[in-house]
Amino acid sequence: MKSNIYPFVLIVLLLCSCHNSKTNQANDSDLQTQINDSLSASLSVGKITAEMAYEGVDNYCHKEYDWSVAEDNPDMMYIQMGEETETEYQVVFRSYTGAFVYFYVDKTSGTTTMVEKVPNLDVEEKSGTINLFDYLEKKD
Repeated sequence: MKSNIYPFVLIVLLLCSCHNSKTNQANDSDLQTQINDSLSASLSVGKITAEMAYEGVDNYCHKEYDWSVAEDNPDMMYIQMGEETETEYQVVFRSYTGAFVYFYVDKTSGTTTMVEKVPNLDVEEKSGTINLFDYLEKKD
């Protein structure tokens, strides 16, 4: 009877160790994800510079707007830095239509709020938000 119990105990121990190993692997994976997320967040906090704000908005505008109209006359469309406060940068895009899009870049998070203004029509409208980091080139 004792000889029949040993294989049973061996199988139970084997199953327990396999389950425990899979659980540890899952926990290790979760822990690594948390570490990576925390590291990314800490690297991005307070790291937005005026150059990064300009570059990100410039990349966004060149992706989203048709610049072919400004090939002969570059003054029709442009991007320039606006005012700066303690918490945000303002980057201004001027469209060939005469509209302005003001990009308010949060210095700590990279969250960028867009406000479109059409001076001739006296119209101002919030037109969305973007994450500045989505439009910055990845540097090695």
